[in-house]
Amino acid sequence: MKKRYWVIPLIIFLIGLDWYIRAPDSRSRQLTSAIEAKAGDELKNYPYPFKVLRVVGETAYLSTPRNVDVPAFKVLGVLYPDINVKNANDPAFIAAQEKLGRVQTEARTILQAQPGIKDVQWELDRDWLVAHHIEVPAK
Repeated sequence: MKKRYWVIPLIIFLIGLDWYIRAPDSRSRQLTSAIEAKAGDELKNYPYPFKVLRVVGETAYLSTPRNVDVPAFKVLGVLYPDINVKNANDPAFIAAQEKLGRVQTEARTILQAQPGIKDVQWELDRDWLVAHHIEVPAK
């Protein structure tokens, strides 16, 4: 029975290690704060929280809930559950797609205006997708 107690510290250690690996560095947190501070109402109130995942040199890697591997209807169905995402001609669906494009552009523009940032790359937010039961494509 006592031999099983080593599992508890091991689990705590692994959770701490996972947090440490995933925790954004101070520059990433600073840039994410800049997005939050300078965002317009549309971006501030958007249901997906854009965040800087990491900074490599002069490139910031910005999270996004979709890319070519994750169709818009899957993400928009989570963000806006009242929209008929199966009908690509639905005006509400089209408006939601356009809004996603606008807020992504705004977040990118805010980052590009920050000192030391010359480029912004999008990176799929796999953790968010998994948390919202959206199939994540293989890397």
